[in-house]
Amino acid sequence: MGKITIDGKEYEFEYGQTVIDVAFENGLDIPHFCWHPKLSVSGNCRMCLVEIEKMPKLAIACATLAADGMVVYTKSEKAIAARNAVMEFLLINHPLDCPICDEAGECKLQEYAFKHSKGESRFVEEKVHKNKREKLGPFVMFDAERCISCSRCIRFSEEIAKKPQLTFVKRGDRVTIETYPGESFDNPYSLNVVDICPVGALTNIDFRFKARVWDMTFVKSICPGCARGCNIEIGVRKNEILRLHPRYNEKVNDYWMCDYGRIEHYKHVNAESRVKSPRLCRYDEYQDLSWDDAFEFASNQLAKFSKKEIAFIFSPYATLEDNYVFLKFIKQFFGDDSITSFPKHEDAYFGDEILRRSDRTPNMRGLLSLELNKFNYVDIRELFKKIDANEIKAVYSLENNLVEVYPESWGLLKKLKLFILHATNHSKTTQCATILLPAATFAEKNGTFVNFEGIVQRIRPAVETIEPDTSLDGIQLGRWDLFGTEFDRWGKKYKIDARSSWKILREFSKYFGKKFEYQDAEDVFIELTKEYKCFKDMTYERIGENGEKIKTTVKEESLAE
Repeated sequence: MGKITIDGKEYEFEYGQTVIDVAFENGLDIPHFCWHPKLSVSGNCRMCLVEIEKMPKLAIACATLAADGMVVYTKSEKAIAARNAVMEFLLINHPLDCPICDEAGECKLQEYAFKHSKGESRFVEEKVHKNKREKLGPFVMFDAERCISCSRCIRFSEEIAKKPQLTFVKRGDRVTIETYPGESFDNPYSLNVVDICPVGALTNIDFRFKARVWDMTFVKSICPGCARGCNIEIGVRKNEILRLHPRYNEKVNDYWMCDYGRIEHYKHVNAESRVKSPRLCRYDEYQDLSWDDAFEFASNQLAKFSKKEIAFIFSPYATLEDNYVFLKFIKQFFGDDSITSFPKHEDAYFGDEILRRSDRTPNMRGLLSLELNKFNYVDIRELFKKIDANEIKAVYSLENNLVEVYPESWGLLKKLKLFILHATNHSKTTQCATILLPAATFAEKNGTFVNFEGIVQRIRPAVETIEPDTSLDGIQLGRWDLFGTEFDRWGKKYKIDARSSWKILREFSKYFGKKFEYQDAEDVFIELTKEYKCFKDMTYERIGENGEKIKTTVKEESLAE
């Protein structure tokens, strides 16, 4: 370990670190554009110029190795003057389109122009004009006039996405970025370049012009797209999710997330396909019910079957709390020998060596931690055989879209005498349900997922249904208006009476003679930690924003097989 002095304060460093590495590690801000902690050094923006004692010229902090005894000044007159000069050059040809730029409010150039610019321009000639609104790929729009040639996007494609698709072309003030001939910027992680672009040159086509960043509320959560459990922030306006973007967590997803999780895994939350209220289907006719009527009808119907004729399907898509209360519900009212199962969703074409996992479920590891092998567990395909043989006549399933994963189950589910289903959105599976109960999505409830490495992580409510989550952790939700029981979204009224699955089961339990007394998801989690050693002493507070790892058990692994 060596020691370096930055702005009068001494810091330890490991040999091989650069000056900006040491500053970043210790929370010091050296202005920069091209440097990123997870990308190689390019040194082409010159914004990080600093003064170093005994060096004749200013040095760029991103490419200067820290040395023992080195004395660095980031706020000296020379360093500040150099940054001001760099900003003047960068702004000479930059268009004045901040009012219509999606990056406004999050733009490094905007921020540094305020902190390190003169506030006026000496440039009176015509600015260089370049192409605008170029689609580099299916999700990324490029505005060449805004680009400052930091090369972050190029390096990301080569080093992180492992698919070189972008390059610089031309020279001088005409330099710009293009895809390689015949290439489209379509790698599975392309939208990360929008996050790391320090200006508004690269924008998300899906989010483009939807909202100003200061009009949105951001809630920390977890992507439910696969077993990785990427840490995300949900951007909300008027109770509608407008975008997801990655949240830094080095032990899970670093700074990144895949395009699928970002684009495809939130639109169902505000979709018209939402299950908005309990529903009964009899003789191919649908009837909307109140919650009380749905519970009464379901409890009466379940009583018609012997325990050997009923199967319960847990959900690796639901939270740990949802599944735990489902297990308690089964044990208390149907017995330990009840038939249980759960689906698996393995997709080898989806998984890769970067982030994406072949397991497309967010909470399989959490489900396995509940030790279902202590009960009468059967593989899901074996369960289908029992349904086909008429051994199982009634099924109660949590949040599973079984037909999507197992298309052959369509006819089998239709064959059931009773199929109770918790679901967020209508699908082919919901068409098979006798009793359909609207479940809250990952963005509407509190709870935990356990990723494939056994890291327990929090999800939090970002939008509300009519039955809001009662423990919002002081979060102010997105700006929206509530009139009676209808949300006014862009002049269009709709209502969704969805609830967390554990809440549904809490209310349902009173129809079996004893109501579960949970007030919020944290109450469920506290009880769960007392039941299972692998979660011992965990709390929501300890899990925090970065998660906490559980211990692996042999029983979990044997059940996973």
